[in-house]
This record gives sequence, C-alpha cells and structure tokens, in this order.
Amino acid sequence: MSRLRDALERGEFVITGEVAPPLGTDMTGLRESIAILGPQCHALNVTDNQGATLHLSSLAASRTVLEMGFEPIFQQTCRDRNRLALQSDLLAAWTFGLENLLVVTGDDPRGGDHPEAKGVFDLDSTQLLAVAAGMNEGRDMHERELAGGTGFYLGAAVFPEAEPWDVQLDRALRKVEAGAMFFQTQAVFDLDKFARAAEELRPSGVKLIAGILLLKSPRVVRFVNERLAGLMIPEAIAARIERATDPLEESIVLAIEQARELLAVADGVHVMPLGVDGAVERIIAEAGIG
Repeated sequence: MSRLRDALERGEFVITGEVAPPLGTDMTGLRESIAILGPQCHALNVTDNQGATLHLSSLAASRTVLEMGFEPIFQQTCRDRNRLALQSDLLAAWTFGLENLLVVTGDDPRGGDHPEAKGVFDLDSTQLLAVAAGMNEGRDMHERELAGGTGFYLGAAVFPEAEPWDVQLDRALRKVEAGAMFFQTQAVFDLDKFARAAEELRPSGVKLIAGILLLKSPRVVRFVNERLAGLMIPEAIAARIERATDPLEESIVLAIEQARELLAVADGVHVMPLGVDGAVERIIAEAGIG
C-alpha cells in the first residue's frame, strides 16, 4: 500500500508537494526539488505538461521520484493521448512501481506553448477514472482480462470555489462513483467554501487534500485571476501581496495561515511552491501541520 493511502486511511493529516518535470533532459533542477520537498511530504505530485506546455513526461519524472526514495503521485491528463495511449501508460506506470494516480482533464493547448497542437480529449477525467478502476480489477475498458492488473490509489481534482457549486458537486460525486478515492483541490482562498465542499463530499468517503498556492509575486496573482478558470483570488488577499514590501515573505505568511486553518477541515494540504521549494519546510513547521 502507498504511504499516502495508508496515512489518509488511518486519518493522518497528510502533506503533498508538487514538482515540475524539466523542459529537456537535464534532471538537475528536478532532482534538487525532489531532494528538498521529498522529506517534508507524504508524496509528490508530478505534473503532466502543466499549462499545456512541453515538459519531460510525468511518467519518467515520477520514476525519478521513486528512485530517489520518495513517493510520487503520477499525474495523467486526458488532453494529449487517446484511450489506447492512456491505457498503455497506466500499465507502464504500474510496472514502474507507481502506486498513486491523479487524473485530470488538462488545460486547453491553445493557452500553451504549442497552440497549434490538437487537443485529444478522447476521454474526460471521469471516464479515465473508470478505466483506471477497471484496470485495478484486472480488465481493460473493453472488459478484456489483463495479464496482470494494477492497484492504483485513484485521485482526481475538485474545484470548491468554482460556481455554481451544485454543478461542481455533481461532477465531483460522479468522479467518486467512477473510482476516485482522494481529491486534490485547486488553491483554496475561501475557507467557508472549502468547508462547504468538505461537508457535502465527506459522506462519500473520499479524502480531501486542500491546495495551497504560494502567491510569490503580484505577477502570480494577476496570472491566476486572468488565466486559471474557476479560480479567483479575493481582493483582500490580492491586495496583501500587491502592497507588501516583500511579496514573497507575505505569501509565505499567508500560506502558513491557510494551512493552519485547513488543519481543522481538510484531510491534508497540497502545497504548490512555484519553485520556492525551501519555503515548504517553514510553512509546515509554523502551521503546526507536520
């Protein structure tokens, strides 16, 4: 059983981090991030061509996390592959020893660095969850028996601050029905909305890991508000960062406050440091969540 699954099922408050594969084959920066974040976290999310921009595959980078002695969360998007390739990569991931899977639909290629790329979207994230759940039971999506199945701990994304919430709730419950056992959320800024989501989703048995995004500069605030669908940074928080003498320090203090508040309502936090990996240890320590 994966360390992440074991901790969540025992009721332990978990901490996950995030690493980004490189644009190229030089693994130096990736290995440095893994070395910093790995000891602080139960598992590390490995992004899959995040922002619809070219990077080394999540599959290869996840294997690197594992080889360094830490636990990866293999992320797979529906954007870049058809159902044949998606299933093939899932089988490969399991043979590589990857136990945690996070399924997401993926960003629109038109907003990335290859805007001419064709978005595949042969399956959506709910359908892919069902495929992965079937593989866990030893069959492919056409019900054919596999010569060796998988045993993934299945995760998906949920957006507790997106409105209308009833639509988001319905999507989330369909993901649970399809096989999701844990959710990692988009960045949380409104604790009341997260608490609402937790209250309505918890009866399903799914675990909720709340996202914390390090708003390290006013530029990041503007990017989130202008480019990330379903997420808007409240004016009061945006003002804190934009008016701060030291925006990075203010963002770390904010992350500490958020993590401390989420301890009471979430099953864990997912810290997205945006390259400021060294801040994660401080966030964990000062929030009292480690």
